[in-house]
Amino acid sequence: MNSIIAPLMELKEFQEIKERLGQRRDDKVKGALFACGCIDSQKAHFIKGIGEEFSCRLIITHQESRAKELYEDYQCFDKNVVFYPAKDFIFYSADIHGNLIVKERIRALKRLFSGEEITIITTIDGCMDKLLPPSVFQEHILTVHNTDTIDADQLVRHLTELGYGRMSQVEGPGEFAVRGGIIDIYPLTEDTPVRIELWDDEVDSIRSFDLESQRSVEQLEQIAIYPAAEVILSEERLLEGLKRIEEEKKKCVQVFRKQMKTEEAHRLNMAVDEFSEQVQTLKSSVALDSYLGYFYEETVCLLDYLPLRECVVFLDEPARSAEKAETLEMEFRDSMSHRLEKGYILPRQADVLWSTKQIFARLKKNILLLMAALEQKQRYIDVAYTCYLNTQNMNPYNNSFELLTKDLARWKKNGYRVVLLTNSRTRGARLADDLRGFELNAYYTEELSREVKPGEILVTYGNVHRGFEYPLIKFVVITETDIFGVDKKKRKKKPTYEGQKIQSFTDLNVGDYVVHENHGLGIYRGIEKIKVDRIMKDYIKIEYGDGGNLYVLATQLDLIQKYAGSDAKQVKINKLGGGEWKKTRARVRNAVKDVAKELVELYAARQENHGYQYGEDTVWQKEFEEMFPYEETEDQLVAIEDAKKDMESSRIMDRLLCGDVGYGKTEVAIRVAFKAVQESKQVVYLVPTTILAQQHYNTFCQRMKDFPIRIDLMSRFRTPKQQKDTIENLKKGLVDIVIGTHRLLSKDMKFKDLGLLIVDEEQRFGVTHKEKIKQLKQNVDVLTLTATPIPRTLHMSLIGIRDMSVLEEPPVDRLPIQTYVCEHNDEMIREAIARELARGGQVYYVYNRISNIDEIADYVAKLAPEASVSYAHGRMPERQLEKIMYAFINGEIDVLVSTTIIETGLDISNVNTMIIHDADQLGLAQLYQLRGRVGRSNRTAYAFLMYRRNKILKEVAEKRLAAIREFTDLGSGFKIAMRDLEIRGAGNILGAEQHGHMEAVGYDLYCKMLNEAVRALQGKELPKEFDTAIDMDINAYIPSSYIKNEALKLDIYKRIAAVDTLEEYADMQDELIDRFGIMPKSVENLLSIAYLKSVAHLLEIRDVKANRNEIKLLMYEKAEVDGTKIPELLKLYKNKLKFKPDVEPQFIYTYQKDDARDEESQIGTLRSLLENMEKFIRPNV
Repeated sequence: MNSIIAPLMELKEFQEIKERLGQRRDDKVKGALFACGCIDSQKAHFIKGIGEEFSCRLIITHQESRAKELYEDYQCFDKNVVFYPAKDFIFYSADIHGNLIVKERIRALKRLFSGEEITIITTIDGCMDKLLPPSVFQEHILTVHNTDTIDADQLVRHLTELGYGRMSQVEGPGEFAVRGGIIDIYPLTEDTPVRIELWDDEVDSIRSFDLESQRSVEQLEQIAIYPAAEVILSEERLLEGLKRIEEEKKKCVQVFRKQMKTEEAHRLNMAVDEFSEQVQTLKSSVALDSYLGYFYEETVCLLDYLPLRECVVFLDEPARSAEKAETLEMEFRDSMSHRLEKGYILPRQADVLWSTKQIFARLKKNILLLMAALEQKQRYIDVAYTCYLNTQNMNPYNNSFELLTKDLARWKKNGYRVVLLTNSRTRGARLADDLRGFELNAYYTEELSREVKPGEILVTYGNVHRGFEYPLIKFVVITETDIFGVDKKKRKKKPTYEGQKIQSFTDLNVGDYVVHENHGLGIYRGIEKIKVDRIMKDYIKIEYGDGGNLYVLATQLDLIQKYAGSDAKQVKINKLGGGEWKKTRARVRNAVKDVAKELVELYAARQENHGYQYGEDTVWQKEFEEMFPYEETEDQLVAIEDAKKDMESSRIMDRLLCGDVGYGKTEVAIRVAFKAVQESKQVVYLVPTTILAQQHYNTFCQRMKDFPIRIDLMSRFRTPKQQKDTIENLKKGLVDIVIGTHRLLSKDMKFKDLGLLIVDEEQRFGVTHKEKIKQLKQNVDVLTLTATPIPRTLHMSLIGIRDMSVLEEPPVDRLPIQTYVCEHNDEMIREAIARELARGGQVYYVYNRISNIDEIADYVAKLAPEASVSYAHGRMPERQLEKIMYAFINGEIDVLVSTTIIETGLDISNVNTMIIHDADQLGLAQLYQLRGRVGRSNRTAYAFLMYRRNKILKEVAEKRLAAIREFTDLGSGFKIAMRDLEIRGAGNILGAEQHGHMEAVGYDLYCKMLNEAVRALQGKELPKEFDTAIDMDINAYIPSSYIKNEALKLDIYKRIAAVDTLEEYADMQDELIDRFGIMPKSVENLLSIAYLKSVAHLLEIRDVKANRNEIKLLMYEKAEVDGTKIPELLKLYKNKLKFKPDVEPQFIYTYQKDDARDEESQIGTLRSLLENMEKFIRPNV
């Protein structure tokens, strides 16, 4: 037992409870035990000690925030703990929800079924929903061993029953994909997806694979696949249930009609018919939870999943939990009766909840310990034994080290054992040193096996919300929060997998615009197989402006890119063979040269100037950084490191930091600012809007409050007197950091010693401001931040001439956003607002039309009369908008009805519900950014996407749902949205004029040109301008039996065409076998041809034509060839090889009568010919 828990053994009450729990386990006594006098974090400590003898512990508390707190406290004593979130009963009936909550719940159930030791923390409502019996759930856990035989079709059926969705490529948890004998599955309970490869019907191997690259990672012996939904339906159960639903619907509709309620009857009819249709067409993505009662007669609750004798249940504050359960039950019944009357649901849909009485009756069967601070009368539970603990909370020391040492000295004298928990290892070790200076026996260790002796102080790494004391056994636990009152440190989480960024061709659909480097802009029309002289090949068909079609061989795909402009609506298609594309290319090429020149010159000039050189990081800096309450992402750490290196070098820093809102740019700025202030330099933080200034000011004050740093704000929200003071103090050097809007650029601003300028969102300042910023910049380190994400490729091409840091990985998802998609429904809006206000939060209501936004605000105010509702849009006078936003940030407004202006940069952690009106009208890019506005704190956030059902156009349910589903889990739609945003970002960095050029040739080609221009200016050698074509009379294509999905096939073609070296060839071969199984001959040929093409290109061969009679190699006219060696090469091949020295010289190889000419031999002959040419005539390649 570790040294923090061990002292409990000396507590009489502790021993007594332990003993009685043992008796209760052996059924010697009945009834619950009650531990009275338990407080805050001490509960987690006590639970850990008491629960050691049981393999399973369930802790139930009254609300989510308390459960999270307990979870964090308990983790300090035992890392093996999971949180089981409650479902939202009221929003059961949404058409689709994201699977985030289901994922967490099933992960907890997995731990229960696997029989390992586990602690589960949940809220009382987590126990109230009806679940499938454990036996049914267990039957459906699918275990696949690498020696099994399985029927692939049956496995696919089984996965669909388990709620997995079938995709062409696995991109997130709860999906599977089948390609021939390879089945990819991403189980909800695993961190990585798995790939099962079959040899006929035997499992050949099971491997985990990486989501991003889709490549295998490691071999596994077996995999357990848990359901991806909480309602599991076999085919017959589904049909029986639908029959029951249909019967009940008929009854209800009859009743409505008798009461002359035709609208309600029609509504119910529509809703149920639509549900039945959806369930049958796409099972996995439909919300079945509320219909559970129709499919399963018998249901249970979470408590029935626990091993009865091996599990101890701790009920925190039983009276409050009971009250919470009653309120929830009442709210639910109310809400459901409303919906029943209005014809939104069927009667049994209102019955998905166990009542409070039922839950508490079920709790009585368990080994139960109630814990509360005060003794209360229990209404639902018989208490057999109550004991009273003597515990106390720590009094806060409010930063007074003197008070702390006095207390510690007194405790030492009285023989107390003290444990001091700290958030930072560096600070912990230093604290122990400091305390020894006061003649206290303090030591720092993370090894908790040695017991703490009376009079000793153990300083260790860890954190609970509040310290506590057991006076009777002289044992004290103090936390950093008690001493410094610091905000608690958030727990580190594993990063979640996000979908990959757009990968050139995966998302190319028929009808999309593409750019061919030599022919310009056309429309992609799909892949066509064409047979010429008994040889099959795949061609990409591109349609051009004059009705002309271009067929591009799949091996020449490297000349094609998907056209990506930020708005692909007004695109002008080129004509085949017209001169206009050449003109466009030339124009853009010149413009790119100018940009590159400007950038290179600017960079060179800056390299020559010398600025202030900062020293290495100090202890303060380390300590300050360790107080960051989240875990830094890799990108963040790299950016911070780079910026510090810039400051420590003699040249002037000018770094650009790009990253989406919420990706942690401010933290990078804060650390850099802290470094500057330590060397008595002043820092200016310039932001575009007053609101942002206020926000950053709050953040800076919060982060730096434990250090002697003075931060001031300059904006319209400050009185003239305050502004005047700040100006005076800046001149005297009394203010270290000033944050503000363009007010900081006024003439009256003078600094004593300005060292660092941080500019946020530079693109949002006007031209005159930019000039003033330039003047401020002279000889000062500059860090510029921008929220529009920057594409990687652009970043790469600018890397030599602009110091850039890119934050690409999202911060560990604070807490996932639970997304619901549903028909516009007043009840739902009312409830969503009421729920958010009840937990003290605020709501965004997005309505994107200015004309009648005031009416919508009135309508929302009527729905939620208790809320204060206001509206905002971009055409309001600036002052008025600011006032409203300021009031909203300060919590004076509960619901803000606004247009999509909120997508730009506001970070309000108290807003955790967003309702989007007519979500189907917004672009994906907008939805993506809007959704990122909520979920910025440690509470679960909700996004409701509402749409209106179109009564006339009843499109196929599948299509509409598939499109909207993209919103719930970040699907490929978001990758495209990200791409749009990135291109906007590229335009911001290079300026508006360049943005136009980028639109003209498409983004990828623009980057290619920019890269070349920069290399040329830097004096690097440029590759020669020619393309190599290869045409062989052999079957080289990807058959549909190998890769069915066309977009995926196109992507693979594109990547095969880009194979350059032998390593890449081998790598591609491995990947294809890994992802799609053994390669057919035609794919092997395709890969070989791609590699030979790259060899030919290196040898400066323009054209390779090979058939059963001869091989022709046409050289590039400016090829560098060692002419003296040509005779030697010809001699090697005797009469088979001839050389024609034309304008474009060519080699011709002719087959002799007896030569083998099958496909393999043709490839072999060409390969050896190219290798020999390399040896003889291009020895320097």
